[in-house]
Amino acid sequence: MKVAVIGATGMVGKVMLEVLAERNFPISELIPVASEKSVGKTILFKGNEYKIQSMQDAISSRPEIALFSAGGDTSKQWAPEFAKVGTTVIDNSSAWRMEPNIPLIVPEINANILKDSDKIIANPNCSTIQLVMVLHPLHQKYDIKRVVVSTYQSVTGTGKEAVDQLNGEIEGTQPKMKYPYPIFKNALPHCDVFEESGYTKEELKLTRETQKILDDRSIALTATAVRVPVQGGHSESVNIEFHQAYDESELRKVLHETHGVTLQDNPDTNTYPMPLFAEGKDEVFVGRIRRDFSQANSVNMWIVADNLRKGAATNAVQIAEYLVTQNLIKSSITA
Repeated sequence: MKVAVIGATGMVGKVMLEVLAERNFPISELIPVASEKSVGKTILFKGNEYKIQSMQDAISSRPEIALFSAGGDTSKQWAPEFAKVGTTVIDNSSAWRMEPNIPLIVPEINANILKDSDKIIANPNCSTIQLVMVLHPLHQKYDIKRVVVSTYQSVTGTGKEAVDQLNGEIEGTQPKMKYPYPIFKNALPHCDVFEESGYTKEELKLTRETQKILDDRSIALTATAVRVPVQGGHSESVNIEFHQAYDESELRKVLHETHGVTLQDNPDTNTYPMPLFAEGKDEVFVGRIRRDFSQANSVNMWIVADNLRKGAATNAVQIAEYLVTQNLIKSSITA
């Protein structure tokens, strides 16, 4: 089938292409799309060269699937245009996530709500995806009451300019500043923009998206999002309070048996998740699991994942795979 990748030259777009190739997604025609200045240039995919096309040319090709990773404004403008010609859009921006009629999907959790009439599907925020992958099985088992999460987020979540800033500072040059302060040897409690409440958009995304994906608005969640000088992935310190009592060994067993989650939790051998080793992998890693003695039915843990893979590109491709395997997308829609 025809697959368009919108934002194919961007940081997430490039990883989307890698994941599509690695997972042998059934593509008869790849349609890479990027900014106007990139139109006509070529990219490599599975050893073949493909010319970058304009948005309008891509729409005219009527692809079955369009994977979007080009920012919210682009998605708001162009996703409906693709949908009009029958394309199913899987969007990685925040543009559609909290729209009531747009499904917000982590395939391991809620792909079953998808219908063939869903022409715009939202990919959650990277920090949210790794969090809910762990919360979901625990919520099913013990009924989550409250979550307190502090994130330690990679500069790759901001994009190439942020990576260039970090590397420039490490090398001692004068890089263009993507952040308001240096990031090397620093930690910025500032992810996305501040809202009137004093929370950043990133922090509010964690709250609202988690409730939507888990389909439970009663879960109380509060977040502090911090940017750190790391490139391998996002880390999260998470405190969970359950309505029910839990057994620690049983809780570990639940996580060990959860598809897509890898338990790394052995203090005796210094085994715990780290972005250094999560980079390039699709699993969500969890460890440092320990009872919170200050609050009944509460537990602390540490969650790590590659924000460009499961946090973005891999999750989007997994959604596309589900649509294909469940026959929710018909090929040759031009017929």
